[in-house]
Amino acid sequence: MMTEREAAKEETLTDAMANPSPAKSMGDPGITPLSPSHTQNDTDQVPSGPSFVVVVAIDFGTTSSGYAYAFTKEPECIHTMRRWEGGDPGVSNQKTPTTILLTPDRKFHSFGYAARDFYHDLDPSESKQWLYLEKFKMKLHTTANLSIDTDLHAANGKRVKALDIFAYALAFFKEQALKELSDQTGIEFDNNDVRWVITVPAIWKMPAKQFMREAAYKSGLVSRENPEQLIIALEPEAASIYCRKLRLHQMVDLGTLTTQNGCSPTDNVGSGMTQGDRYVVVDCGGGTVDLTVHQIRLPEGHLKELYKASGGPYGSLGIDYAFEKLLCKIFGQDFIDQFKIKRPAAWVDLMIAFESRKRAAAPDRTNPLNINLPFSFIDYYKKFRGHSVEHALRKSNVDFVKWSSQGMLRMSPEAMNSLFKPTIDHIIQHLTELFEKPEVSDIKFLFLVGGFAESPLLQQAVQDMLQGRSRIIIPHDVGLTILKGAVLFGLDPTIIKVRRSPLTYGVGVLNRFVEGKHPPEKLLVKDGTRWCTDVFDTFIAADQSVALGEMVKRSYTPAKPSQQVIVIHVYCSEKEKAGFISEPGVRKCGTLRLDVSGTESTAPRREIQTLMQFGDTEIRAMAVDVSTGRTVKASIDFLSH
Repeated sequence: MMTEREAAKEETLTDAMANPSPAKSMGDPGITPLSPSHTQNDTDQVPSGPSFVVVVAIDFGTTSSGYAYAFTKEPECIHTMRRWEGGDPGVSNQKTPTTILLTPDRKFHSFGYAARDFYHDLDPSESKQWLYLEKFKMKLHTTANLSIDTDLHAANGKRVKALDIFAYALAFFKEQALKELSDQTGIEFDNNDVRWVITVPAIWKMPAKQFMREAAYKSGLVSRENPEQLIIALEPEAASIYCRKLRLHQMVDLGTLTTQNGCSPTDNVGSGMTQGDRYVVVDCGGGTVDLTVHQIRLPEGHLKELYKASGGPYGSLGIDYAFEKLLCKIFGQDFIDQFKIKRPAAWVDLMIAFESRKRAAAPDRTNPLNINLPFSFIDYYKKFRGHSVEHALRKSNVDFVKWSSQGMLRMSPEAMNSLFKPTIDHIIQHLTELFEKPEVSDIKFLFLVGGFAESPLLQQAVQDMLQGRSRIIIPHDVGLTILKGAVLFGLDPTIIKVRRSPLTYGVGVLNRFVEGKHPPEKLLVKDGTRWCTDVFDTFIAADQSVALGEMVKRSYTPAKPSQQVIVIHVYCSEKEKAGFISEPGVRKCGTLRLDVSGTESTAPRREIQTLMQFGDTEIRAMAVDVSTGRTVKASIDFLSH
């Protein structure tokens, strides 16, 4: 028999997390309730907790999306989803465009190629009523105060709730994956047997990660009661986990054209990696470019992050925007804006035509690239301006773009390269700065992953920048690297043992006022005691190493015995040190809620001990009432309401 105290302690271990750690269900006991501040537990326990039959990872990309899965009984065998109908010419991969179509009454209609093709075949008068969305994922990165109510704009200019769109997309993937699993196993597959993994960029802030989780709850992917069924994985981390397992025949070494760098072609990079090897993963996607620096710790091959994730909105979308700017320069912004709203399907066509030529751009290319202009573009331009597209091209002083008699825009290779330049310059500048950091010395490999990594222009630029300092490795199935790594991460989330906090987090507290140390304007006198207000109590500093399962511990006391809920504002800053919450650069980023109702006690002073975990891909909180040993419901919320 357990005593009540022990039972309470057991209770704390199992139900403590307001948002359970994926590591915990893989056998990590989390923490003991009353451990000293910043404790580290041995995570190599016998696995317990819910067991899943299969792990399904969804790579919800800016430009394309897909899923992959593996059964826990055969973890080595990763299946990528079935082929989709309706691929594009010149673009072969297993992913489908991240496009979604809603009916005029805002019901989900289709996703991916199916959405694009259906929308394209609608009569223009009809298509204006339908809601078509593409490239909408970036909105989560660029919105400053992201909330549950953030809007997106469809191609026809109408507004829709972002949460609904993300939930529709996840519901679509859930249905596709479960159908494929049922077909494969021959029995109706139960969603409860699936551990879901959703990938997000590492540079995303907490609100965007939480938004993805909320969308997953709304879509029915997992329930709020069972949060550990979903893991949020960071894209470059997933790529990293996959890359270090690569064998040489599964990748291209950009340097082998000149050097082999001491590896024989049958080695795998993993075996070429020795204890303490450091490598950089550059994940170049449609929306963002994410850089992570990892060190491998053998024998288990655990990974340790050496520098906080960095990057920015420098994905291949930047090239699409540069093309759009070029079109505005030639045909006028007023026309392009009108054309997009009035002929949305034709605009989508034009961008698809551009996409295939974009992929043909290369450093040594000499012949021009032809881009088909849809008939309705030529037609609508004549109506709008009263003269021909050909006339506009002659009149514009854009040198490198000509009109070809077959009704195409003819771009010289220089013109195409100039569209790439701003985006690639951003990436190279970022990489250069990263390699100057002391933590980022001695890098053995640089893995180039993500769809944009296939660009020869980008590959050349990275080679020129590194000048042989590291081996540049590109996996063969570069667009699927993240998907496959995300499956591996779902099978064992404890593989990344140490991460770096991207931001400094803390709360505002009162400290005893010290003359000469504290600014006089922060003085508060209460019942004869002199306090200093607004002091920033740091939980964790930017770029600080945090081990998986490591806890930051603080105690809080309700102001009044009758208080039901303690709400504590959480602040963050990009700077490593913050003295006061009022300093520039410090902003309120979330709230910690402790529900202390139903735990009233006779103790003269109630102490609510709060434990926060920062070593995972999401921040979690749990709390316990010290006098009774009872768990207090704790949650940490980053979405502004």
